[in-house]
Amino acid sequence: MSSVPQNLSYTKEHEWVLLSGDDIVVFGITDYAQSALGDIVYVQLPMIGSTISAGTVCGEIESTKSVSEIFAPVNGEIVEVNQSLNQNPEKINQSPYQDGWIAKVKTSGDASLLDASGYSALIAG
Repeated sequence: MSSVPQNLSYTKEHEWVLLSGDDIVVFGITDYAQSALGDIVYVQLPMIGSTISAGTVCGEIESTKSVSEIFAPVNGEIVEVNQSLNQNPEKINQSPYQDGWIAKVKTSGDASLLDASGYSALIAG
């Protein structure tokens, strides 16, 4: 059973979002997504300073099984990325909601996000 923390919001593309204050959100991929991918071996992080639009591709994750796109969960500007994933991409497998975060975004508008119960229903069937 995949972990779905109640304090986060989610996208239908399996990203999680945490509002951390001052219109800054942190995002990553969900426990469900990392489990489906298998052992993650490479992460192409978004570029700091780049503008992203909710639902568009902003990076890539490569696992031993496949390559998957990372979709922007919100509109905004990338202000920080988790550089430690360059050397240790497996952090996403080990700790998708803490050490495996992907980027921080200065948001510039609302996105269509699911709450924990909505996301749980999505992955249940």
